Amino acid sequence: MERKERVVLENMCMIQDGSKVLVEDKIGKDIRGIIFPGGHIEENEPIVDSIIREIREETGLTIEHPVLCGVKDWIEPDGTRYIVFLFRAEKFSGTLTSSEEGQVFWVEKDEVLNLPWIWEMDGLMRILSDGEYAEMFLSADNDWKAVLR
Repeated sequence: MERKERVVLENMCMIQDGSKVLVEDKIGKDIRGIIFPGGHIEENEPIVDSIIREIREETGLTIEHPVLCGVKDWIEPDGTRYIVFLFRAEKFSGTLTSSEEGQVFWVEKDEVLNLPWIWEMDGLMRILSDGEYAEMFLSADNDWKAVLR
């Protein structure tokens, strides 16, 4: 039995400043909506280094001590597993600057789900904010399964 599979690794981080969190109005190919900043993990790049790099590239901020809160994963039609490592950070420095990935801005944490979000933000908030879930997995029947802690 083969124990290897093709995997794409990504990351995402909810940066919190008091009662506010940083969100991104993501602009991409066939994508438009509110999400937390993040991106691809490069080949041979440590996962924590990747989230620090991605946040700096997309927001201008340098985060410190990101905390891994859980994962979101699914299987693509070609069989590739997609894994997104979900982080939270409360300590950062720098000047907030948007990028070609989208506009970044602060919003009250309890208002996030009222925005035009994408990518199952309600479930992500239950991992990143509430700590209720450890994982969100998209099953073969296209149903998101939340895994409790």
